[in-house]
Amino acid sequence: MKSREPSLTFDLARLHDLWSQIWSGVPRRQDRLRWLYAPDLLTFGYALRTTITSLIALGIALWWELGSPQWAALTVWMVAQGSRGKSVAKARWHLFGMVVGTIFAVALVAACPQQPLLFILLLAVGIGLFCFVGTLLPGPATMTNYRIHGMRASGFTYAIIALDGIADPQHIFAIAMARATYIVLGIVLESTVSSLFQFRLGERARDRLAHNFLTAIDGAAHALADLLGGDQQALTRVRGVFSTITALSDQIEFAEVELGRHHGHEGDHARAALARVAVLLSRGLDLSALLHTPGRVEGDTFSTTAASVRTFLLALPERLQAGDTQPTLLQLAGLRATCRQVIADSLGAEMGSDTRPPAGVDEARSLQWQRMLHHALDGMLEDLEGAITQFEASMHPLPHDHFHYRIKTFRDWRLAGANSLRASITIFGAGVIWITTGWSVGLLFLMFVSIVCSLFSTLEKPALATQAFLTGALWAVGVSGVLVLWALATPSTFEVLALCLSLPMLAGGLAFAYPTIVLAAVSYNLFLPILVGPDNQGRLDEITFFNTAMPLILALWYAMWSFRLVLPNDINAMRWQMRTEILKGLRQVARSANLPTTVFVVERNVDRFVRLLTNAGETPEPVIDAYLQGTLSAMTIGLNVIRLRRILARNLLPAAATQVIEAMMGRMEQFSGRYGGHYGRTARAARLASQRIAAEAGQEPNLGVRMEMDRALASLDVISYELDANRLFFDASSPYMDTAFG
Repeated sequence: MKSREPSLTFDLARLHDLWSQIWSGVPRRQDRLRWLYAPDLLTFGYALRTTITSLIALGIALWWELGSPQWAALTVWMVAQGSRGKSVAKARWHLFGMVVGTIFAVALVAACPQQPLLFILLLAVGIGLFCFVGTLLPGPATMTNYRIHGMRASGFTYAIIALDGIADPQHIFAIAMARATYIVLGIVLESTVSSLFQFRLGERARDRLAHNFLTAIDGAAHALADLLGGDQQALTRVRGVFSTITALSDQIEFAEVELGRHHGHEGDHARAALARVAVLLSRGLDLSALLHTPGRVEGDTFSTTAASVRTFLLALPERLQAGDTQPTLLQLAGLRATCRQVIADSLGAEMGSDTRPPAGVDEARSLQWQRMLHHALDGMLEDLEGAITQFEASMHPLPHDHFHYRIKTFRDWRLAGANSLRASITIFGAGVIWITTGWSVGLLFLMFVSIVCSLFSTLEKPALATQAFLTGALWAVGVSGVLVLWALATPSTFEVLALCLSLPMLAGGLAFAYPTIVLAAVSYNLFLPILVGPDNQGRLDEITFFNTAMPLILALWYAMWSFRLVLPNDINAMRWQMRTEILKGLRQVARSANLPTTVFVVERNVDRFVRLLTNAGETPEPVIDAYLQGTLSAMTIGLNVIRLRRILARNLLPAAATQVIEAMMGRMEQFSGRYGGHYGRTARAARLASQRIAAEAGQEPNLGVRMEMDRALASLDVISYELDANRLFFDASSPYMDTAFG
């Protein structure tokens, strides 16, 4: 980006460097607790800011003499995030979820005030419904956006209002308004206080958009440069770039929030740029397949062109970072012109002229191979040009721009149903325990179970998340026990209460930024105010503390085991289902009347790719590696099937070539179907089609038709290579490929 004039405003980066220098002498042996005694400056600022905000919320709730003031402090910790964009986005969806949950809770209590079994059933079904809808909302597999949090907040609010209101149904409206007041108070205070600590927010948001693209293009450019240089490990690095692109794309909406209401379509262009980078990498996979096809030779011409492109790619990230966009696009256009010129010269050399005879059979095959490689390289450079153009549009918005790039949604109805049913069964079981035992604090036990199910049932590993939550709750019980039984037994003023709570809350805020204990930190921050239970009308007594701590721990333990026993997350079944969907998707691409776009195919398979990485668990590395490679191979085949269908739609090929490709497409329409017997036929049809097209291309006198046949031949060669190289993944005759690595 272009350099700016020095600014006199407060520079957080300089303070961050100074803070790092101060703590650089701390011994590294204690790194596990470094988050506590040597935190990052930004982390410390977040923890201090959120601690002060939660104490202010608690003080206002006590000042207003609300019945359960701890919920205001809890809401602050639920909404607060490290950046302004994340905090505002989460606050909006939390507020939306609160409104929905409040309406449902009032309706539930009004419908069955004297029917406990029906009440529990509807409570379980309601939270299951929120989990179902949340699973289907837009967003990538990582689920780090906050749309799904809106549904979690709905379930959370639904549970706390309904379970408080069922004990006193005549005052359900007053209870609902009180709980809504706590939540709104916490949201407003957190949003207000966090806005006071933001400097150059719009400028930093644009810098973040640029940084996201430059990070993605840096990984992609180096991976593709290594591929052109003959590095066999380049494809492994390509996989990591796909994961990076997904994570970065998921963060764009937070930058849009920080840009404010007057921003244009910068976020849409940024999402489109990252999508283009993913398509660019898929082109690299095509080129890799062509380079590794047996019996092919690159030749000196392609080696020269590839060296020029490799030099360009290695210098690309630095040039873009310097704001050198237009000269970069001009150089890119020159490289594309070189590829097209080589293709034209190759056709001329093969067909001959008045002064030169046509090329022989061997030379013609070599020239044809050169054209195929240059076609693939030109396609890769075209996608790179599109990515840079979208990046430029995101940095310098165009007037009257109406460009829109939607966040892709890949709904998994089976997963949504499983998440919903798991939450409903767990909550209904907890309700039955309360009714049958007549436990005096059974409602509190049911409330905590409902909260955990609302938060974690939509995760792909809910049992592990609940286990981490249980760890944080145990820490909260220990710290609150010290406060309640010793330090705060008889608090005289709010100032004393705030002083005693400040250090424990600050420690929880510091732990929130440490990735390995983030869920435990969230649990600690949420449950500490509940366990302390400050109140205007009473002292903090031991009985209330133990009657809150015991159902909390038992609820988390019960939910953890319920998640393990009720529809547990079966990694093998998830992979098998994904593999089945991939094979079905290839058949649909071959036969569907509405041809999907290349961007959709890439984003769909990248989403699967990220899910595989997220759910790897203890699966043997060769199995995960084979599934990852199979997913990328399926993406490559799908993209080339789309290109073949577009070639057929242009109707430029000779009748014989068209018939051969249509026969191969007919096999692809039945590819690895119900009985898995069509894999071999499809692979054989692809090889035969490639051989027939290669033989007939040399007899075609029309230059335009010859170029079209070269493009078709390149796609057929890629499909044939991928089918042969990943037979274990594509041959559905065995139910699981894991046994191949046993």
